[in-house]
Amino acid sequence: QFSGLLGTVYRRGNLAFTRDGNSLLSPVGNRISAFDLRNNKCETYPLATRLNIACVGLSPDGSLAILIDEEGAALLVSLVGKCVIHQFYFHKPVHSVSFSPDGKKFVITKDNVALMYHAPGRKREFNAFVLDKTYYGPYDETTCIDWTDDSKCFAVGSKDMSTWVFGAERWANLIYYSLGGHKDVIVACFFEENSLDLYTISQDAALCVWQCDTELDGLKPMARKGEAQENNAAKDDEEFLEEQKGEEIRGKANPSEKESRSKVKYSRVAKHFFNKEGDFNNLTSAAYHKKTHLLVTGFASGIFHLHELPDFNLIHSLSISDQRIASISINCTGDWIAFGCSGLGQLLVWEWQSESYVLKQQGHFNSMVSLAYSPDGQYIVTGGEDGKVKVWNTSSSFCFVTFTEHNSGVTAVTFTSTGYVIVSASLDGTVRAFDLHRYRNFRTFTSPRPNQFSCLAVDSSGEIVSAGSQDSFEIFIWSMQSGRLLDILSGHEGPISSLSFNPVKCVLASASWDKTVKLWDMLDSWRTKETLMLNSDVLVLAFRPDGKELAVAALNGQITFWDHENAVQTGSIEGRHDLQIGRKELDKITAKQAAKGKSFTTLCYSADGQSILAGGLSKFVCIYNIKEQILVKKFEISCNFSLDAMEEYLDRRKMTEFGSMALIDEGGGGEDGVAIPLPGVKRGDMSYRHFKPEIRVTCLQFSPTGRSWAATTTEGLLIYSLDAGLIFDPFELDIDITPSNIHKTLRQKEYTMAIVMAFKLNEKKLIQEVIEAVPSNEVDVVCTSLPDLYVEKVLEFLASAFETSCHLEFYLIWAHKLLMLHGQKLKTRSVKLLPVIQFLQKSIQRHFQDVSKLCEWNIYNIKYALAISQQRGMKRLAEETTVGEEDLDSDSDYLM
Repeated sequence: QFSGLLGTVYRRGNLAFTRDGNSLLSPVGNRISAFDLRNNKCETYPLATRLNIACVGLSPDGSLAILIDEEGAALLVSLVGKCVIHQFYFHKPVHSVSFSPDGKKFVITKDNVALMYHAPGRKREFNAFVLDKTYYGPYDETTCIDWTDDSKCFAVGSKDMSTWVFGAERWANLIYYSLGGHKDVIVACFFEENSLDLYTISQDAALCVWQCDTELDGLKPMARKGEAQENNAAKDDEEFLEEQKGEEIRGKANPSEKESRSKVKYSRVAKHFFNKEGDFNNLTSAAYHKKTHLLVTGFASGIFHLHELPDFNLIHSLSISDQRIASISINCTGDWIAFGCSGLGQLLVWEWQSESYVLKQQGHFNSMVSLAYSPDGQYIVTGGEDGKVKVWNTSSSFCFVTFTEHNSGVTAVTFTSTGYVIVSASLDGTVRAFDLHRYRNFRTFTSPRPNQFSCLAVDSSGEIVSAGSQDSFEIFIWSMQSGRLLDILSGHEGPISSLSFNPVKCVLASASWDKTVKLWDMLDSWRTKETLMLNSDVLVLAFRPDGKELAVAALNGQITFWDHENAVQTGSIEGRHDLQIGRKELDKITAKQAAKGKSFTTLCYSADGQSILAGGLSKFVCIYNIKEQILVKKFEISCNFSLDAMEEYLDRRKMTEFGSMALIDEGGGGEDGVAIPLPGVKRGDMSYRHFKPEIRVTCLQFSPTGRSWAATTTEGLLIYSLDAGLIFDPFELDIDITPSNIHKTLRQKEYTMAIVMAFKLNEKKLIQEVIEAVPSNEVDVVCTSLPDLYVEKVLEFLASAFETSCHLEFYLIWAHKLLMLHGQKLKTRSVKLLPVIQFLQKSIQRHFQDVSKLCEWNIYNIKYALAISQQRGMKRLAEETTVGEEDLDSDSDYLM
């Protein structure tokens, strides 16, 4: 099941802190990620909208969220259960959404109207979104919303440079009229704490302070005469409408004196400008924390300001990037400020009082091309077209180091067998080795003539590095120890597309567009051992983990399997029909016709070698059973229609008499683009165009632990895991195997029998309860009497238990006894058991690193405490000695 999304931390839309202020919700394409800032973890929820998320609204109690995509389709999501509760369609793009502080209503803005809905309650409802009122007033599109603290009123900003104050209920002394004073689009509006006083901020970096002559308590309810008749008439009308309007309320742009007499009045008391020096004139986002009176504003130049209101005192100013700040959010305590930059895909959380980063994450600027798991499955390294090599932690989902030495796109990355060295190949003509201990580039391998390297392989010992060239059709071999070029292998007549070392023997397999696969013996003077002929250009190859089989994918869509020792083909899979290529927006042919010439561009064996994963220019990843040569499952890696090549059929609604709607660049007048440039106007990028990236899978890798696999795609780095969902998967289940019988056996102290019964039922909590009930002095006896079939299952359980359990010593005793007593028998099944052992090693290694850091810190503290106590002891001894000498002197004086 889908487990997580790495490599993308923010795309577009607004950021939102959770109620406790410890976690941050960030839209990543059509999914949502939660960054736990206290525990330094990230989680992507297993739900997705149809298009990229445009805005997020969080309920005050933090249990619900409304996710709205670019076209106005909304999902009501439970953040507790991480599931979709309700779907709704607003028919038009929504600009902002905000819950009232009491959680009873929420307002969305679309076009030039504001719609207020009853918020979904705790009881089950047929329709969770019930429209209450529709507010008219602005002439142009609405941009922002803010509520008063008591949920009586809300303010709406607009592109027509006006701000409107509306009442959630009908108030007798509040007429809805617009507040002007700005010369550009309203970016944000904020009410002061427990007041109707208002701050409005426009795109030309101007702030207006509005003072209200009435307190919140001074709002008078309107007398409700004849309301029932009006409501009945409105309901009759609504039956004939497609979309219900609720109660319609219209504001007045210029109310008469008679109307505004004895009503709530606003007066502008101050106007401030951010850009006095003229450094930045395009304000893009803002956030206000009412309790601390802190205003944060972000600009198109990547600069942000902190001001204290209402005095407009500048606290701080800092540049975080050279791209526009798209979204700002402040947590409930006002300590942390989150910034999102959509241009770079960057997410920052800044603690402004200590002036330090709490979180600083950025994905690859362009597409990811390659990935590799570390031997213990703890880290993933990715290479991108932006020339960066990033290393991600699989348990926390955070990137902890980025290498930027390459000057062009990275085409391949891999770990050496030790897990502490990363090797990457690039189109800049270099292969680089990076040290994960000191985080530095310690080796750079180059060829005599400049070459663009398209693929890479490192042998199992980590001593030989090989890279294939696109230009000269040669394979270059280097020594990792000395960095010297050992040999150049020539023989291919086309660009080298893929390289792979046999995991067991020192044999290198190379694939080329010349329709051949060559096997090179590294020990026998680099000679060609064998040449395998195929019917089409070879795109990718992979060795089985035991090194006895070679899988090859060609341009004709076939995957062929070879016994490379005897140069015999053992099987083939026709995968062309399983790819299901999507239809691009500008394609003139159907998706079925487009799929005929497609093929797999990436292959990967599962950890046990029984299955193979294949992906390419498609939204599907196929898993095949090698022995039966059949398709086991197809994973749809994305349902995001903001990407190209997702449609299966021609959408005739997008076809006009002039051609496809996709040919029209609608984004020309957007917030990033240029509308109609006037003579002499320099602002904006004339070459800017909106484009839809095409969905594709560029690289697949199975985790060495066998519990998960990862894919680099247009969306980011997707991880699919066996541990993501709750699945009842019994093993040799009998009618007598019940939880009550297991507990009964446990009470009788028949521990081995209870463990076997628990594994037959295969309930994780029950297995944990049974194993933890075994006394530590009985572990040896239980391990000895455990059947061979269940030793592997206990080891697998121990590996997963280490991830979460705090009983480290107890589980280490179990692991030690099992491996000592059954080591010889396990060795005979080493190929099959390797993923389980690596999973166990990964879990123990992670705890070892954590505990060793803690121990080192404790040793340092103890040494420090001892040194301080020794100093104090010596000082006290010196004082006592001085006092003793003074007493002796006084005694001698007395005797004299």
